[in-house]
Amino acid sequence: MRSKTLALAAVGAGVALVLSACGANEAPAPGGGGSTSGASTPSGGTKIGVILPETASSARWEGFDKPMIQEAMRAQGLDADVQNAQGDTATFTRLADGMITQGVKVLVIASINSELGKTVAAKAANAGIPVIDYDRLNLGGSSKYYVSFDNTKVGELQGAAMAEALKSKPGAQVIEIEGAPTDNNATLFHAGQQKVLKPLYDSGALKLVKSQPIDNWDNQKGGQQFEQILTQNGGKVDGVVAANDGLAGAVITVLNKNGLKVPVTGQDATAAGLQAVLRGDQYMTVFKPIKQEAEAAAKLAAALAKGDTAAADAIATQTEKDPTGNRDVKSVLLTPQTITKANVKDVIAAGYVKVSEVCTGDVAPLCAANGIS
Repeated sequence: MRSKTLALAAVGAGVALVLSACGANEAPAPGGGGSTSGASTPSGGTKIGVILPETASSARWEGFDKPMIQEAMRAQGLDADVQNAQGDTATFTRLADGMITQGVKVLVIASINSELGKTVAAKAANAGIPVIDYDRLNLGGSSKYYVSFDNTKVGELQGAAMAEALKSKPGAQVIEIEGAPTDNNATLFHAGQQKVLKPLYDSGALKLVKSQPIDNWDNQKGGQQFEQILTQNGGKVDGVVAANDGLAGAVITVLNKNGLKVPVTGQDATAAGLQAVLRGDQYMTVFKPIKQEAEAAAKLAAALAKGDTAAADAIATQTEKDPTGNRDVKSVLLTPQTITKANVKDVIAAGYVKVSEVCTGDVAPLCAANGIS
């Protein structure tokens, strides 16, 4: 995913073709993709329902969250039915209804948007089923617990990386390609970025060309809108704050097409994102050890399945503000990590991705040069 062009007429087709070719968001889904036919029957143990949002915008949901959640739930003696709604709100609702009807003891949801998550959580609560918001807090909702990373900190890491990359270029022009406006995480990422970057914009040390949210985290739209902004800015850009690796890949496709190489941020430490970092196409990504998130969700689910709210409260010792619901939600907020070329090996050493997934083709010698084997 890359590009910045002055040939606006070629935007749609060109970006779509390259996006499809580079497949930066196509995760290898262990055991196949998530079923959307309905909740399957667990094979034994305490039933826990888990619904993930989609696979189109990021490799993480099927490639990492699903198997890690399943493993973490098993370790807690739970039987988790993990399904993926594939970005479809009707499918998400149907999966939730099926799990509620089956009588799962806890429902864990990474919702497509807050309104949907709010509705599903209310249905579950009416059935006496506790709900954990996973990764994304559903604003205005009723879930009592939330497990995620410190998402404001994620944005701060991205902003700090951009500031560092452009520190020797006064007045450098920055374009921001942000996540979905309906995703509270995207709001938090942007807030964190602005903690670092807004003072630089205000002082003139950096110049913000435009900050553009991308509906549904759609990488193709992200590439197209980045290209339009770039064209309107006379083909000039010095750095791009991209909210995740998928959007970063779309931006890089445009940059490459136009012969540009500038610092680009990312997030999720996907195999494709790490390859882009090693190539020097992407300045950094943010590593969020999803195994920790899955394990925290499983421990919370185990406590709630037993009705032990004291144990759950002992796990969720932090809070996240829900400004829409004007409430503080008991939370587990994990620590993210900046990944640059110098420490890509840390992600691989942690078992998040395999050497064989990253060190292929032209990236193999780059891995060797950076101590990855």
